[in-house]
Amino acid sequence: MDNASATVQEFAKNSIRLVKRCQKPDRKEFSKVARLTGVGFLAVGLIGFLVKVIFIPINQIIIGTSN
Repeated sequence: MDNASATVQEFAKNSIRLVKRCQKPDRKEFSKVARLTGVGFLAVGLIGFLVKVIFIPINQIIIGTSN
């Protein structure tokens, strides 16, 4: 039990030290990160859309839906 308490105290001490060393990003760094995140979202969305567009006709050919 004493070992768990020491582990928690050490973790808290290290966490406080980390938060004190952190700093807010400046406007340039924030805009760069936001822009790259947006590009990543668009890329993943585009890939998903293209996969769906490609596989819908293939799936209908395989299944052969008849009206």
